[in-house]
Parts: sequence; structure tokens; C-alpha cells
Amino acid sequence: MIVTLIVLCEVGFWVLLAAGLALRYLAKKPRLGAAVLLCEPLLEVVLLVVTAIDLKNGAEPDMRHGLAAVYIGFTVGLGHSTIRWVDARVAHRFAGGPPPVKPPKYGMARAVHEWKVAARWTVAAVTALALLQAAIWYVGGDGDASTLQDWQKKMLLLIGINVAVAGGYTLFPKREPAAERGAGGGDAAEAGQEAMNRPEKW
Repeated sequence: MIVTLIVLCEVGFWVLLAAGLALRYLAKKPRLGAAVLLCEPLLEVVLLVVTAIDLKNGAEPDMRHGLAAVYIGFTVGLGHSTIRWVDARVAHRFAGGPPPVKPPKYGMARAVHEWKVAARWTVAAVTALALLQAAIWYVGGDGDASTLQDWQKKMLLLIGINVAVAGGYTLFPKREPAAERGAGGGDAAEAGQEAMNRPEKW
């Protein structure tokens, strides 16, 4: 049941996102569209409650419960930026908004961008870690929490990978090719600075 609910929550996320943006830009009802988008967190609340009830009723913690915690964590860390990412593109396509700015490619601007992306993934992983730990404490010493602990190790690995990638761009910044630098270095730097606030899809 939990796996099915996770799938339904994922489908519901994209259905609500599409409906909210359609109301916002196609139907010209921005307030109603915003209200629909604000319903997104309710999906995670439902999933969290069902998972807790399942454990309370005596279910052994397994991959399903760990996956539910991870899904909620990723929605907390990446859901908002995903909505902003899609919103910018829909606004450009249907409402005459400015074209989405591409992320910076070179130098410290790229390093800062990667640290922001790493921060989002870290928030997602830490949220999942906290929910997993809560489930482990809930099970207590008499139950088998090894599956949940395995998920925690995966979350720690995910954090490490993101920090390593961002650190690599910081210690070894990618240099802009001479041809591109001569063609419009000033414009590229300005665009890179603006792009650092661009949300990242998970």
C-alpha cells in the first residue's frame, strides 16, 4: 500500500503542478493557481501519516517505509525549486516571460551554483535522515531496523557526493575558453550571476 501511495503522490505532484500552472497562465487566474500549488505539501503529509499508522499497527520497517521517508525528504528539499524551474519555463512559453537563464558554466559563479544545488540535495537527505531516525526510534531495540539504517547510509553517501562535486568546482574551477571569453565575457558574467538563483530539477 505504501509503495502505491508513493506512486500516487508522485503522480499527484505533477498533476497539481500542471493544474496550478494552467490556471495561472492559461486561465489567467493566478490566485487560484497559487492555491492549487500550495496543496502540494498535503501529499507528503498524507504519506507521512499513512507510514506512521502502518508502523504503529505493527508492520515491520522495510524498504517501503524507508522509501517513503526518502520521498518526503526529496520533496522538502527539491519540490519548491522544481516548481520554480517549471514555472519559469511555462511563463516564458505561454505568458511572454523572459527566457530561463542557463546556469553559469565557468569560474566561481559555477562553483557557487553547485554549492546551492548541493545545499538543496543536502536538505532533502537530512530530512530523510531525520524521518528514518524517528522510525528507528519508534521501532525500538526489539525490532529490525537494518533496512532503515541502509537508507540512512545511502543518504549520507548522497550528501558526500554533492559536497565532493561542489568542492571540486571550488578547488578546480572550470575556465572559460578564450573564444567565448572574447566573444562576450561581460554578458556571460552578468548572466551567470543572475542564474545562481535558478532552481534545479531533481
